[in-house]
Amino acid sequence: MQGKVVSTKMNKTVVVEIERWVVHPIYKKRMKRTKKLSAHNELPVEIGNIVELGQTKPFSKTKNFIVKKVITERGVVKK
Repeated sequence: MQGKVVSTKMNKTVVVEIERWVVHPIYKKRMKRTKKLSAHNELPVEIGNIVELGQTKPFSKTKNFIVKKVITERGVVKK
């Protein structure tokens, strides 16, 4: 699962916004849906980075994901 980092204000936690497209069942129009997830983070990330998330055991009430790797750093692809 990939998403964009929107907040890094908490200690060892980032908020990641996941975007997905769904089709309306009657009108057949594509709609964008977003969800914000809290993820445990040990990597150096900044707001705007694209990261990959993995599911893990719960760290707290809201943290069920962990940041696996940073894919891009503010528009620049990492190798």
